[in-house]
Amino acid sequence: MSGDHLHNDSQIEADFRLNDSHKHKDKHKDREHRHKEHKKDKEKDREKSKHSNSEHKDSEKKHKEKEKTKHKDGSSEKHKDKHKARDKEKRKEEKIRAAGDAKIKKEKENGFSSPPRIKDEPEDDSYFAPPKEDIKPLKRPRDEDDADYKPKKIKTEDIKKEKKRKLEEEEDGKLKKPKNKDKDKKVAESDNKKKKPKKEEEQKWKWWEEERYPEGIKWKFLEHKGPVFAPPYEPLPEGVKFYYDGKVMKLSPKAEEVATFFAKMLDHEYTTKEIFRKNFFKDWRKEMTNDEKNTITNLSKCDFTQMSQYFKAQSEARKQMSKEEKLKIKEENEKLLKEYGFCVMDNHRERIANFKIEPPGLFRGRGNHPKMGMLKRRIMPEDIIINCSKDSKVPSPPPGHKWKEVRHDNKVTWLVSWTENIQGSIKYIMLNPSSRIKGEKDWQKYETARRLKKCVDKIRNQYREDWKSKEMKVRQRAVALYFIDKLALRAGNEKEEGETADTVGCCSLRVEHINLHPELDGQEYVVEFDFPGKDSIRYYNKVPVEKRVFKNLQLFMENKQPEDDLFDRLNTGILNKHLQDLMEGLTAKVFRTYNASITLQQQLKELTAPDENVPAKILSYNRANRAVAILCNHQRAPPKTFEKSMMNLQSKIDAKKDQLADARRDLKSAKADAKVMKDAKTKKVVESKKKAVQRLEEQLMKLEVQATDREENKQIALGTSKLNYLDPRITVAWCKKWGVPIEKIYNKTQREKFAWAIDMTDEDYEF
Repeated sequence: MSGDHLHNDSQIEADFRLNDSHKHKDKHKDREHRHKEHKKDKEKDREKSKHSNSEHKDSEKKHKEKEKTKHKDGSSEKHKDKHKARDKEKRKEEKIRAAGDAKIKKEKENGFSSPPRIKDEPEDDSYFAPPKEDIKPLKRPRDEDDADYKPKKIKTEDIKKEKKRKLEEEEDGKLKKPKNKDKDKKVAESDNKKKKPKKEEEQKWKWWEEERYPEGIKWKFLEHKGPVFAPPYEPLPEGVKFYYDGKVMKLSPKAEEVATFFAKMLDHEYTTKEIFRKNFFKDWRKEMTNDEKNTITNLSKCDFTQMSQYFKAQSEARKQMSKEEKLKIKEENEKLLKEYGFCVMDNHRERIANFKIEPPGLFRGRGNHPKMGMLKRRIMPEDIIINCSKDSKVPSPPPGHKWKEVRHDNKVTWLVSWTENIQGSIKYIMLNPSSRIKGEKDWQKYETARRLKKCVDKIRNQYREDWKSKEMKVRQRAVALYFIDKLALRAGNEKEEGETADTVGCCSLRVEHINLHPELDGQEYVVEFDFPGKDSIRYYNKVPVEKRVFKNLQLFMENKQPEDDLFDRLNTGILNKHLQDLMEGLTAKVFRTYNASITLQQQLKELTAPDENVPAKILSYNRANRAVAILCNHQRAPPKTFEKSMMNLQSKIDAKKDQLADARRDLKSAKADAKVMKDAKTKKVVESKKKAVQRLEEQLMKLEVQATDREENKQIALGTSKLNYLDPRITVAWCKKWGVPIEKIYNKTQREKFAWAIDMTDEDYEF
């Protein structure tokens, strides 16, 4: 043993003698008594008792040694005394916290514990109060210089048990099992999952409740990661051959890539059109090597069959993917979306609409576009203009590349822009429709249309007066404005010949596009319209007009050829300037938005019956929406799967009718039994059968309403008007008034887009 420890022990013994000399003879008896008491503890404290026994033996040995070495070094004893006092204080505090008993505290402060006091301790399995001699060895392992102290295991066990005992005491003697911890962890996680949606809802940016930026300023801070480029071209496998004039021909990578674009469309009607084939072949030859150009001179001799079959097989393989493979692709897409699909705008995380650059391919266009079949070139970083704020981190271009330009323009809403090679138009990466910028623009659009409501009567009176004007330019402008107002026609922009498809609007109508009928189908002064509208969709309509309009049209058509302009003194510039003079912000599109929204509101009032159920009310809404779509000429070709889906729906209706017939028979039988039995049980059966019949009747009605809805809307595109021309507040107010869940009208994406309208609108809203 080291000298310091011996002196320390002798000092403690001296203190003991001074305080309790009259009890010195009973020491060993007390120890024995305590030892016996300790043996009576439960099985789980067995290790502790063994440890205490070993400490007990050590303390007897030390006691004899202490008798020989009294007061050798007074100063050393004094120093050690202070050290021991500090340790005693710490242990006192620990035991006070654990037991929380004033009596125990008093015993420890007196430096001894008598057997009767031990009996008064609370019956806690995890608690054991050792005698004073047993406490001393617990302090010893803390001394750094204890080189002679051999039972190292006791030392580590001591520390571990000490920690365990403290933990047990803090937990009020209740042992926590690991599985309970896991259970608590799972409960905590499930609670977090439950709380998460609420947290997200709380964090949703209600920008419509905030003050707007000054005119022209779109944002103050903008940071994003830039676009995601199309993956590089992967050459075809060796087994997939291209044939020219019946012979296998190996194409260079660039020529092969463009050939695959044509091969993918081989079954499409586009590849049969002469203009498409001509444009494709011209651009394809630009990508060929000189040898390939000299060899491949006729597209008709090219055989893309194996290429086409390869891509079809790939498409089928994608459809046959396992759930795990699909999940892996989904996870990769989600990871990409998480990194590139969001930006930070004014301290808010906003979703980006189209963060992926369109891959190269062949241009299709709408209708008979003169440039169909031309090659859409691969967009490179050198074509890209990045827009972000000065104090943001500029997105890094792909390795080995650089951006065309980096701008910091907060007066525009786009993040990325580039110029495509077919028509020279500028393409943009913008924010999602649910973003603040898009939402504010929508809100402003509908508010402008509402302002038109206040002055539309004045404007209508004005253009009626102008029909009689002596100036031909004013007359033409007034008739055109009448068509824009009454028929929701687009203004119609001037187009360069050969650059775009031959589509027309109101101002660009030609003589060949209308026929005048003084009387038709029992109506007077009918104008028959037939022209290709936006996206080459045919506009065909027979409309009775006012007599003065009819007379003016006859005047405008005099001495003109079919290809001549109907309104030869008018263009969109002149018309838009006049509209601005009538009302600030007024355009042909505002008229279209106003007429669409006011039509929906009127139709909903007429068609909605208060006593109808929810499916019937939804049918009424769709009919009102259809009236708007017809007004705006939002047509579509019937879906290819229309007939099949209608047959499936009819099968469901027939099956439901059979179920209903069976349920009615069961009800009739139950009623007959109830008349005979006249007990509570049979009455309950009758009630349950009645409910079953009612439920099946509702389900059948829902299916029949669905079938009617599909049939009526097979050639009408309801989505375009719903998302772009109808003030969403009209729909929200209607839903709230008639108890129709908003989810039945707007899907999740649409609800996010119109969150501002859903939040601010009550059932009394009027457009």
